[in-house]
Amino acid sequence: MKVYAGCAWRSLEKIRSVQPLIHNITNYVVMNNTANALLSLGASPVMAHASEEVADMVKMAAALVINIGTLSREWVNSMAQAMATARGRGVPVVFDPVGAGATPYRKSTALNLIHVAPPTIIRGNASEIIALAKEDVQTRGVDSLASSYHALETAERLCRDLGTVICISGEVDFIVHAGGILRVLNGHSLMPKVTGLGCTASALCGAFAAVEEDPSLAAACAMSVMGVAGEIAGQDCKGPGSFQVRFLDALYNLTAKDLERIRLEVA
Repeated sequence: MKVYAGCAWRSLEKIRSVQPLIHNITNYVVMNNTANALLSLGASPVMAHASEEVADMVKMAAALVINIGTLSREWVNSMAQAMATARGRGVPVVFDPVGAGATPYRKSTALNLIHVAPPTIIRGNASEIIALAKEDVQTRGVDSLASSYHALETAERLCRDLGTVICISGEVDFIVHAGGILRVLNGHSLMPKVTGLGCTASALCGAFAAVEEDPSLAAACAMSVMGVAGEIAGQDCKGPGSFQVRFLDALYNLTAKDLERIRLEVA
């Protein structure tokens, strides 16, 4: 535990020091939330979607975060262009397959993107991860109807096939990588009640991947920090509205002592 807490704190200090530029092609619902979370963490967010500039923006970025939450043909083209540019330049890519099992178009878009340019990290809920393996899955909109445990076997297969770290969000978060599986136990029951916190988790994965060479450790740090901030935000909290504000404050004020709360295990 202390080893991971120390790693997370060192990475967080580096984010706060270098303020890495995180290029987000994300959805309308969460743009403001995502930008504020990255700023609170210490990173520098940019939201650029136009195909005319995404390649140039990627060249300046320390990480690219792709989120398919609100799809359009133009944005999909920009995503593919940005991912290909990032892969060619060695810029880490975090891919969030929001609602991947909900409709055929959403699922095929996600599959096409990750096979054209395999991401560094894929972060999604259990249903989204299962859908990426071309398996049938039940969803409710963009919400998962499966627990993170149910996606483990699928995640291991995706990890082998794509050479990508797979991060499964849920009551327990799992990071599946070539060397094994990590399990993050931090978090709070109000987190699923706030729109876009999963998307925020993907953005934080991008920030940590920008400063941490090992993508599995970057994902573990991001999900642990996310969970600890959620626990702090949830203390004596009355509901989702105040939780969202408290969560940003918790991210901004995190200390090394706070990160001693990290509960991360080798599964």
